This record gives sequence, C-alpha cells and structure tokens, in this order.
Amino acid sequence: MKAMAPPLVAGVLLLLTAIVAFSLAASSVNAAVSYDHRSLVINGRRRILISGSIHYPRSTPEMWPGLIQKAKDGGLDVIQTYVFWNGHEPVKGQYYFSDRYDLVRFVKLAKQAGLYVHLRIGPYVCAEWNFGGFPVWLKYVPGISFRTDNGPFKAEMQRFVEKIVSMMKSERLFEWQGGPIIMSQVENEFGPMESVGGSGAKPYANWAAKMAVATNTGVPWVMCKQEDAPDPVINTCNGFYCDYFTPNKKNKPAMWTEAWTGWFTSFGGAVPHRPVEDMAFAVARFIQKGGSFVNYYMVSRVGDRLPWHCSECFYLL
Repeated sequence: MKAMAPPLVAGVLLLLTAIVAFSLAASSVNAAVSYDHRSLVINGRRRILISGSIHYPRSTPEMWPGLIQKAKDGGLDVIQTYVFWNGHEPVKGQYYFSDRYDLVRFVKLAKQAGLYVHLRIGPYVCAEWNFGGFPVWLKYVPGISFRTDNGPFKAEMQRFVEKIVSMMKSERLFEWQGGPIIMSQVENEFGPMESVGGSGAKPYANWAAKMAVATNTGVPWVMCKQEDAPDPVINTCNGFYCDYFTPNKKNKPAMWTEAWTGWFTSFGGAVPHRPVEDMAFAVARFIQKGGSFVNYYMVSRVGDRLPWHCSECFYLL
C-alpha cells in the first residue's frame, strides 16, 4: 500500500481529533434544528456535518439514486442543491416541477438514503448557470432592477421563495416535519457586490434576510459571503480555504458552504487541478479551528452536456 503524503496524514489526524472532541461536547438545545456558536444543533445534538453539492437538473431522475448513494458511501451527511428558478418558472406563472426539475422527488430520495438536505433557494444562484438562475421573462417586468432595493424585483423574488417554501412544507420536507431539510439559503454571494451596488444594495440584503426568515421554515437560513448578514441569518464562507473565516456574531457557527474542489476552465485554457492532499488538509484545518459544516462544491460531474450550465465546472465524483 502506498503511504499517504504527510499533508494528508496531518489533515486526517486533525479532522479525527476535532470530531472526537466535538462529539464529547453536550448541548442543551431542544429545538429540531437550531444553532449555537459551535455548530448546527439537530434534535438537541451538536453536529459536525460533511456535505456535497449535487444539482438535480444537471442529471436525470434515473441517475439521482446512484449519485446520492455514492455521496453517502463517500461519507457525506448532507446533500446541497440550489433551486433553479428559470427551470421551474420558464414562463411567468407557469410552473414546472417534473422530470429533471422534480425537486420534491430529489429531496425525498435524499431522505430515503438517510441524508440531510441544504436547500439553497436563492433565487439568484450563480451556479455557473445561465442568467444566474433568473428566468428570461424577469428582465421584461416593467420598472425592474435586479438584486437591489427595487419593488418589482423584490415582489417577484418573494413570490418565488414563498412558492418553494410552501411546497416543501406541504410535502413535509423540513426536518421538524420529519423531512431532511435542515438549512436554507437566500441570495448568493451578494456581499462582495454591495460596494458597487449603490445605495440600494445594503437595504436589499437586509430585506432579503428578513423576508426569508419570515417564511418560518423552522430551520436556519444562511447567506454566503455576506459579512453583514442580520440576525438570525448565518453568514458563511465560500472558497478554496476558509480556516481564516469567523462568523459576524459570536453566537453563530463557522460554516463553509462551498469548499471548492477545483475550478472551471476558459475555452482552450488549462484544466485546473487541486491535489486531494490539499483539499483534505484544508477541510481538516477548518474543522480544527472550530468549523462544523463543510460542503464540497461539487461532488457530481454528470450532466456536463445538458443545457444551462458552464462548459466545465469542478467535481469530486
């Protein structure tokens, strides 16, 4: 057997030490899903959670069980996915939740496999996906201006977010209902845009957080790359390394919603490669420094030739 490289050995030891120590800590919180300064608390227990992104429309329903099982076999606790507005509402008011867009089926399959779900509703998702997930008709709404303190945009965004939350509730898919969804996300990587977004940027971010919380999902909401995320929303880290990251409040856990396993390519460019030893050490280092949630972005590479997506993204499987 080939000996493991020193960085990988060190990373694994750090990770195991952190998990053992963390598991010994007791929690008195009794809510179905809540959080404290250490982690998410699920049914009264603090949890270190390892997650991976599988985007349901980037594969077919026939592939989903196998992909989810591979994720579980690889040691994951959580499946993370965006919700793709332009796939679900290609025409205003006409919804589509079938075939590759059968979100309910996908979430239920994760539940059947014994995995949790982190649902990133957005509805701006980026995701290396056309128009960031926005439907084309949205830009023709009179008076609209995207991702800012704009009445027409906020009305459409709220309508779609509430539609998804209502659907998940009616199917009893949140954890407090017996479902697998333990966390939701609103917006996506908006924080870096605030400095160039004008006077409407910060009010919009605050509104988005409050609107999301008001849907009463019964699970925590996060905003990634959002240092000013208002309570009780958790701000999270995306990047190659997040051991430097601290939440914006002492009562919030350190969470890494996108641990980048690689990078996408430009046409004709070199294919980026991230050594597995570097990935393992980065994750172990994050947890050793107090992190409790890590999501590998991505874990599935199927669907590269399906529409909507980037030409090459980054995957583990």
